[in-house]
Amino acid sequence: MTRPPQLQSLMDELEAQANEDRDPAETPDVGIVMGSDSDLPVMRGAHDALVDLDFAEQTDYDDPPGTRFTFETYVVSAHRTPELMDVYARAAEDRGIEVIIAGAGGKSADLPNMTASIAYPLPVIGVPVQEKSVDSVIGMPTGAPIVAVDAGKSYNAALSAAQILARQHPDLRQRLVDRHDALKTDVVETSRRVHDLGTPAYLEETEED
Repeated sequence: MTRPPQLQSLMDELEAQANEDRDPAETPDVGIVMGSDSDLPVMRGAHDALVDLDFAEQTDYDDPPGTRFTFETYVVSAHRTPELMDVYARAAEDRGIEVIIAGAGGKSADLPNMTASIAYPLPVIGVPVQEKSVDSVIGMPTGAPIVAVDAGKSYNAALSAAQILARQHPDLRQRLVDRHDALKTDVVETSRRVHDLGTPAYLEETEED
């Protein structure tokens, strides 16, 4: 079966990158893949979480951003372009990817678990884009693991990816700690405002904001 030239070109590009000898500091650390661009509104959370941790999105493999930690984003359909999914998953580790975040929607959300099977032992974090996708994403047999978050929680998936990387990178670990401490501060400040203003005034203030 003849493949569309654009598909073959992208597959060849990924395989060529896997055969290059690159400094790990210049390759994407996290790969974000999804089954369709309609998943982007949900998967945007993974982008936002990584940016919050000072990752940069790497859009050109040959021209990495100046930041130490980067990520990339691709649309890779398990059903429409299974060969692209296969190449991406197989090439990921050799391309420098340390963790993959894979999101898919619908009842047949096969991209995360298929990616996990092919990319093994590279860790894959699955994101069910919809509630009905949960069973499909987490339905892996014993011996074929995947880590998954709740439906729509791609932000948490990215935090988990950063936690995996942080085991080898103390500076990234500190970023995670600082972020967590900031959340605690926010809760304490909110608690103080609710108490000091009283419930009606606090609700009125937040509605105005």
